[in-house]
Amino acid sequence: MGQLIFALLLAATLATQPAAATEHRHDAKPQAAKPTLAVGATLDGNGRVWLARVENQQLWVSSSDDGGQHFSRPVAVSSMPEDIAANAENRPKIAVAQDGTVLLSWSQSLPKRFTGNVRFARSTDGGRSFSAPITLNDDGRIGSHSFDSLAIDGAGRVAVVWLDGRDRDAVREKGGTFAGSSVYFAQSADNGAHFSANRRLTEHTCECCRTALSWTAEGPVALWRNLYGSNTRDFALANLDSGKQRRVTDDEWQIDACPHHGGGLAVDARGALHLVWFTQGKTRQGLFYKRIADGRESPPMALGDPAAQAGHAAVAAAGSTVLIVWREFDGRVYVVQAMHSADGGASWSAPQRIAESGGAADYPLPLTDGARALVVWNSASEGVRVLPLELGKPQ
Repeated sequence: MGQLIFALLLAATLATQPAAATEHRHDAKPQAAKPTLAVGATLDGNGRVWLARVENQQLWVSSSDDGGQHFSRPVAVSSMPEDIAANAENRPKIAVAQDGTVLLSWSQSLPKRFTGNVRFARSTDGGRSFSAPITLNDDGRIGSHSFDSLAIDGAGRVAVVWLDGRDRDAVREKGGTFAGSSVYFAQSADNGAHFSANRRLTEHTCECCRTALSWTAEGPVALWRNLYGSNTRDFALANLDSGKQRRVTDDEWQIDACPHHGGGLAVDARGALHLVWFTQGKTRQGLFYKRIADGRESPPMALGDPAAQAGHAAVAAAGSTVLIVWREFDGRVYVVQAMHSADGGASWSAPQRIAESGGAADYPLPLTDGARALVVWNSASEGVRVLPLELGKPQ
């Protein structure tokens, strides 16, 4: 019912857009429509569900006061359409600050292959209108800027991190060689009204695996798939404020290609970090979880059924609740699997099959405020679903 109402509202809103709006493209050549199943979602401090999704080259924002059963009329972030990445590992991001400021980041695709910009907009009136989008990457190049992640401290600080090709392009223009990409970021101290100049966090990273970003008591912490040696693609973790970086997986996945399979990161009320990732390394293969707390790391815990292509996990945490979701394919339909912990990752429930879809489908997103858990999943046949998960005691 919630998806039907959202679709009707969106159709009505689109019908009011001027015909000329579809003509504002970066080139005049007709292009096939890209899939836009990947959505962004968050819970605000009042328990409201916020949704960011792409339709007809527009980013639309809506909210729900009843756990996703009904959504408000979608609001277009910009009056100017643009090609927005909203598929697979690239999706719009949304966050809501304590004062109600709604913040968005996304990756804009440009006509030249593998090029784009990282974009940002915000609303200071509860999502009724949005500022004109700005481009965060400040190098002025038509190059690769993509796979952004957004995190806030809720009280005014904002960080956006992304994969950036400016260093690689500069080296290659001089005839040199450069492996992978770089990680860059920008920060704001006033809820996104102004951003600092771009800063480089590191060079030589995997070039098309999603990044992850969470806010801790020590500041924003990023997770990405890094390059170690020539082609070992394991994960690294770094604090954006201090720049301190370390390797956090030792799978020894050696592959001369990007796996298109990034990791997930969340922090709980006690400051413990919760990581999920996929690997096909020498040490281990499959989907895994581990906790980092008080300088100690738990052993990697396998997730899902490798025979069912378990992958693209995401994790959310609040209070002592930790929620993990991932997607599988059982040979007939795509399936969302979920498991949760009520004690900060010390013990876990059994995996629970909570939804399925017979058509194309996004990767699921977990949301929790500690008291409840929701899973947001978009599919071509069923549309956006917000699925409640019972938070019983782990078995």
